[in-house]
Amino acid sequence: MKKMEKFQIRSASPVDYTMQTIGGKWKPIVLYLISKKINRFGLLKRGIFGISKQMLTKQLRELEADGLITRKIYAEIPPRVEYFISEKGYSIFPVIDSMYAWGEAHMEFDEDENVIFKNE
Repeated sequence: MKKMEKFQIRSASPVDYTMQTIGGKWKPIVLYLISKKINRFGLLKRGIFGISKQMLTKQLRELEADGLITRKIYAEIPPRVEYFISEKGYSIFPVIDSMYAWGEAHMEFDEDENVIFKNE
């Protein structure tokens, strides 16, 4: 008899499942940038204000484990790694595109054209 794997059951909500997959501060941004061909670690790090190397590594690993991105390692010296959106990853883009559209419609700027974040 096979041993059953243990799964943490949170809720049966599809919204909860989606949030567990792409929720948090960084994953939607990482997905968006990779879709725009900003797909190397250094470029992603420079493109995401405030993310640490450790956090970016964690987010990339989680997105890869969830099947939303793929990683390609090139046999070069020094080694080059690029990330790509997977087929499953592209299926989440209606959500990402809606987030982009909502943000674009509601962003506010100061006199120097800096985005105003109300929670800062």
